[in-house]
Amino acid sequence: MQLDMQKRLAAQVLKISKKKVSFDTSRLDDIKEAITKADIRGLIGEGTIFIRPHSEQSRGRARLQAAQKNKGRQQGVGSRKGKKTARTPAKRKWMNAIRLQRSFLNLLRENEIITNETYKSLYMKAKGGFFRSKRHIKIYIEERGLARVTK
Repeated sequence: MQLDMQKRLAAQVLKISKKKVSFDTSRLDDIKEAITKADIRGLIGEGTIFIRPHSEQSRGRARLQAAQKNKGRQQGVGSRKGKKTARTPAKRKWMNAIRLQRSFLNLLRENEIITNETYKSLYMKAKGGFFRSKRHIKIYIEERGLARVTK
């Protein structure tokens, strides 16, 4: 049974694609007699012509991946886009490093492990970017013997 014209008219009336239009197979004779848009509208109202339920893309896998990313997984080299400095800007990296070094120097001064003069010298070196890390400061202090000997 040729129902191409009815399918086309139904698609126009419903403002959807032809492949999304579906017919009730028990009422194909009624559908064949419908030749105007008004007839088609009537059949749509009765439920003889209807929109095929569309299956959407499953988000199950996406939800799983999102859950893993929330846990901090799947962040390896293959998943990264952009430069290292795009993910953590150079300024943020510097801020993290200098804050750690300055808080460490403050701790040493407060606990009187280093003198104020030594503190000022080390502080300025840190500011100039001399130290790579907190560990580097420790090594520098040990090598130069800048730590006070507690009695």
